[in-house]
Amino acid sequence: MKDWSNTCAIVTAGAAGIGLEIARALRGAGARLAICDVDEAALAAARAALPGVFAAPCDVADPDQASRFVDEAARAMGGLDILVNNAGIAGPAAPLEEIAVEDWRRTMRVNVDGQFFIARAAIPHLKKRGGGAIVCMASVAGKYAFPLRTPYAASKAAVISLARSLSVELGPHRIRVNAIAPGVVAGDRIRRVFTDRAKTRGISYDEMQAIALRAVSLKTMVEPQEIADLVMYLCGPSGRAITGQVMSICGGLEYTE
Repeated sequence: MKDWSNTCAIVTAGAAGIGLEIARALRGAGARLAICDVDEAALAAARAALPGVFAAPCDVADPDQASRFVDEAARAMGGLDILVNNAGIAGPAAPLEEIAVEDWRRTMRVNVDGQFFIARAAIPHLKKRGGGAIVCMASVAGKYAFPLRTPYAASKAAVISLARSLSVELGPHRIRVNAIAPGVVAGDRIRRVFTDRAKTRGISYDEMQAIALRAVSLKTMVEPQEIADLVMYLCGPSGRAITGQVMSICGGLEYTE
């Protein structure tokens, strides 16, 4: 069993959804915790729910904000051992030729540049601790074709490549880097995605959900807590020899529609 009391962790977009579940798991285990989010109301609620957490607003797509948050968080916690690079957006749901240039760029800025900016700021702190773990939140969309969600899929493929490259680069420093690739995750975000995709296809929400789950072997969505459990596994003693991997947690998703 690991004593997490001296473990310092950052979770980006940690005030809601998957990020909040990961933050709860880490804090519940006794880790020192820092989270950021663009939603200040959600941050205030997270502060109340997670006593002792360092919580600050941060748009990870802004390199100055990203660097400042990581440095302030590491200073407040007394170091950094774990980075969960979780922040991301769904991006537009439309045929590629109908996607606005700014929507494409915003998806890439948050999902790819944001992970780069946060990791770039965090790595020196991890090296000072003599090792640690980075988890990059990707998606099965980065592994398979994902029609009508091309910006998102392309961004998550980039995240997978980032994690794999960093695992080799940081291995000599005893820093493990893995990507997690969730499938259809229950929550408000997937409801918004299904609503947009249903509108684009001209079908009902229920029809869109049925299509999405048709490719899932278990015919069910992934719960955010299950993703948090995988993060704890990868960042704890059981994950000591795991790096450079893309860990799918998707209920057996083999293709997308």
